[in-house]
Amino acid sequence: MLSMLLTSCQKFVDIKKSSDQAFMTTAEDCQLLLDNYSVMNTGYPVDAEISSDNYYTIGESYKQDVLPVITSEELALHTWQSNAIRAKADANWQGPYSIVYNANLVLETVEKIKSGTEDPVKINTVKGAALFYRAYALWSVAQMYAKPYTAATAAQDAGIPIRLTSDINEKSSRGTVQDTYNRIVSDLSEAANLLPATSSIATRPNKAAAYAMLARTYLSMEDYPNALVNSNAAIQIKGELLDYNSSVVNKITNTPFVRYNKEVIFHCVTFRASILNPGVASTNTAKIDPALVASYAPNDIRSKIFVKANSDAHAGSYRFTGNYEQAATAVLFTGLAVDEMYLTRAECYARTGDKDKAMLDLNKLLENRWTTGTYTYQSATTSDEALTKILEERRKELLMRGLRWSDLRRLNKDNSRKKDLSRTLTINGVTSTYSLPANDLRYVLLIPQNVIDNSNIVQNPR
Repeated sequence: MLSMLLTSCQKFVDIKKSSDQAFMTTAEDCQLLLDNYSVMNTGYPVDAEISSDNYYTIGESYKQDVLPVITSEELALHTWQSNAIRAKADANWQGPYSIVYNANLVLETVEKIKSGTEDPVKINTVKGAALFYRAYALWSVAQMYAKPYTAATAAQDAGIPIRLTSDINEKSSRGTVQDTYNRIVSDLSEAANLLPATSSIATRPNKAAAYAMLARTYLSMEDYPNALVNSNAAIQIKGELLDYNSSVVNKITNTPFVRYNKEVIFHCVTFRASILNPGVASTNTAKIDPALVASYAPNDIRSKIFVKANSDAHAGSYRFTGNYEQAATAVLFTGLAVDEMYLTRAECYARTGDKDKAMLDLNKLLENRWTTGTYTYQSATTSDEALTKILEERRKELLMRGLRWSDLRRLNKDNSRKKDLSRTLTINGVTSTYSLPANDLRYVLLIPQNVIDNSNIVQNPR
C-alpha cells in the first residue's frame, strides 16, 4: 500500500508521488513506511568510496575480466577526471532524496495525527526516526556534492538542497554549507530527544544512533568538543565491542561477520558499484592498497579477516572481506558502529588535549582486534603522537565503510596530515598516472547531469 513509485520525472529529486500515500493516517502506517528496508536502509551513495584511496583496480594482466563490468562513469570517478559526472541521478542523488521524501511524508503525517488518540510514544518514535533518516541522507549527499565544512566560509560556500516537505513542485536551491549542517544537526538533536534508547533491530534508528550520527557529523565539521560529547553518549548506551578472537567471527570465509552483529548501532548499506566488487580470490575487481595491507601486524586479526590474498592472475594483491554486511559483494556496510565511536572519541580526546583517555580508548579497541595475549598496550608522550596513532588505526579499522573520503576532506586542511593521491593504471597497453592533490576542487563531485538539466541548481566548479 505504501510502495514508492521511484520513476524518473522532470524534478531534481526524480521522485513521482503516489496517490496511495493518502492512506497514511496512523503512527503504524508511518512505521511501515520507515521499515521499508529496500528504500530506507539500502542503496546509500557510493561515489565517495569509489573516489577514495582505499583500493585500486584494473591492470593489463586481467583487464578482460574487469573492463566489461566497470562503467565509464565509475572509471572516471576512480581516476578523478575533471569531467567525471553521473549522467543520471542514480543512487548517489535520487536514493538519498527518496529517503528524505519518505521522511517528510512521515513528519507531515505525524503533525496531522499527534493531537488525536495515538500513543505519544509511538508518535515520538516515528517522528524521531524520520528526522534521523532525513539527516543521515543529507549528510551522505553533502560529503560528495558540497565543500567540506569550514567555519570561516560555511556561510558562503554552496550547500545542498534541503527538502522539508513532500511537495515535489516546491522550488529548491542549494543554500549554504552552514544551512546544510545546521539542518542535519537540528534534525539529529531533535531525534535524540524523541527516540528510544535501543531498537528491536539495528535497521531502526534509536537514541544511540542519533548520538552516533551527531558524533560523525560534528567530526566532519571539525567540531571536536561536540563530537566528543556525542560519541561518549552513544558509547554509554551501546559500547560493547566484538572480540575478534571469538567464534562469532569466522576468520576463514569471505563473510566473517553476521549481519546486525553486536557492534552495529544502525545498519545501512551502499548501492552496488561494479568497480568496488571484492569478488573472490581468482576473480577480483577492487584491490586493497598494498601499503594499507602491509600496515596490519601479523598478530592483528584484521590482517586475516579484513583482507585476504588473491590468486591466479590476481596473485600478489588483496581483496576486502571485512564487510559488516554479510555479503561478499560491493554492497558495503556504511552504517554506524561501536568501533567508529571509540575511534571518534579517542580522536576527540587527543585533539582536546587528553592523550591518556585517547590512548585508553585506542587500546580498548585494539585489544579486541589482536590475538589474545599478543597485544602490548600503547602510550603516547604527546597529544599529537596519540592523534597520529589513532588516525592510523581509524584508516585500518574503518576500511571500506564509506568514511575515508570525508576523512580525507577534513584532514587535508591540516598541512601536517594532508595527502596527495595518485593511481597508475594500464589499460590496452597504455600506462597512465592520475593524481588528486589535497584540497583540489575535485574533492567536491559534480552533481549528476540530469539534476542540473532539470533544475536551477548551480553546478560545482572545476
